[in-house]
Amino acid sequence: MSLASRLAIAALLLAPLTASAAPPVAEKPRAIDLVVCLDVSGSMNGLIDSAKIKLWDIVNELARVKPTPNLRVALYSYGNPAYGQASGYVRKEIDLTTDLDEVYAKLNALRISGGEEYVARVTQTGLKEQKWADEVGALKVVFVCGNEPADQDKQVPLAEVAEMARKQGVIVNTIHCGPDDAGWREFAVKCGGSYTTIDQDRAKRDLTTAIKSPFDTELVKLGEKLNTTYVAFGAAGERGAANQLAQDRAAGAAAPAAEVARAVTKANALYKNSAWDLIDCLKDNPKLDVTKMKPEELPEEMRKLKPEERVAFLKKKGEERAAIQKEINELSAKRAKFVEEERKKLPKTDSEKALDEALKGIIREQAKAKGFEVPAAEKK
Repeated sequence: MSLASRLAIAALLLAPLTASAAPPVAEKPRAIDLVVCLDVSGSMNGLIDSAKIKLWDIVNELARVKPTPNLRVALYSYGNPAYGQASGYVRKEIDLTTDLDEVYAKLNALRISGGEEYVARVTQTGLKEQKWADEVGALKVVFVCGNEPADQDKQVPLAEVAEMARKQGVIVNTIHCGPDDAGWREFAVKCGGSYTTIDQDRAKRDLTTAIKSPFDTELVKLGEKLNTTYVAFGAAGERGAANQLAQDRAAGAAAPAAEVARAVTKANALYKNSAWDLIDCLKDNPKLDVTKMKPEELPEEMRKLKPEERVAFLKKKGEERAAIQKEINELSAKRAKFVEEERKKLPKTDSEKALDEALKGIIREQAKAKGFEVPAAEKK
């Protein structure tokens, strides 16, 4: 099959996908690399719980940025004695990746244990280990979250790490889980980043007063239905599909609001599974010729199809996905309006931020500074 024919097939497959919530843009997506470093020492259950509950809200906020970015997320944990002194009690959970399901799986596997919290070491490790985007206009950000003094690490000076970050063009932001702290503030300033404090337990407390909408149940059902449009292929297919379902359940276990937010995430352009889903893979690699793939590389439902029938099968799946995504986004807009109206009826809460508010506010400002178009913040 000629290159022109393969490109024609790819265009046919991608046509229905353009009807989804994130419309295609002419220019190549710019990178947003986001490295999150979470303190897992003895008193940080609230921080980890907040991240589990609010990760999908943060992703959904980034999905509103234009042009739609190529988002990659990495995760580090620090402060667990089991990680060993040689590492500075730091562990890389996952490298920068577009696979948000895998990030969430690692997040849900974190366990709390008392120890030394070396802010400088975890930041330095992330700066050194990650293969940061090198394109002009990329936004490269580290968030370090914790609650102990920032200068506990006596081997790695904070000033040295700050200089490294500036040379690499990486912005380091600090989030102190507690009252104002000069050390955390100073480190962020030296890195060219932002500093804020949060109430790490607020996300959990907010669950008792969370606003439920008449659209929540249907959104979750549509999120589950969306899974049926994924076409798992190759060695990674079975595991990827299983992990998608597992993270649906993990979000539901974290909080009903997290389950709804994850369903919305699955309908936007930042949710990608090109490593195991054939439709997403074709979006990233339109030169892939599905008519020449070996039957054993395909899911059971495609193995008996003639090579030319595979194209029609994938086109139909793509149309189904686009239709479900469109429905999710329409319901999500109605839900947002309903929640906004209900919030107006509630008394004002304390002004201390939760984790998602802190991250979203900082990212919005830094994305805007990089030339991204950032819509007005949704009202809380």
